[in-house]
Amino acid sequence: MAEKTIMLCCAAGMSTSMLVARMQKAAQSQGKDYEIFATSAAEFNESLEKSKVDVVLLGPQVRYMENDFKKILEPKHIPIDIIDMQAYGLMNGEKVLEQAEGLAKV
Repeated sequence: MAEKTIMLCCAAGMSTSMLVARMQKAAQSQGKDYEIFATSAAEFNESLEKSKVDVVLLGPQVRYMENDFKKILEPKHIPIDIIDMQAYGLMNGEKVLEQAEGLAKV
C-alpha cells in the first residue's frame, strides 16, 4: 500500500497524465512509494470515494473550481492547491511532487 496518495484533477484528466508519469518517476527516484493519479473534474467525487486521497492538486485550467472542491475536502481534512503554473507548463514532475508533499506534510 502506498505511503501517500496524490490526486491531480484537470478538465478532462488527460493533460495531467504526462505530469503524473513524471511525478511517479521523481518519486521512484527518491525511493518514495506514492500512488499518483489524474482524474477529470467531472469524476472528482467518484475518484475521491474510490481512493484514500492525502492531497489534491488542481490543474491551472480548473482553478475556478477550487472553492467548490474545498467545501468537499475540508471536512475530510484533505489539503488542496492549484498546481504551480510554471511547473505545470514545463511538466516538472519533481517540482509538483514537492508541492504535493508540502501540502501533505510528508
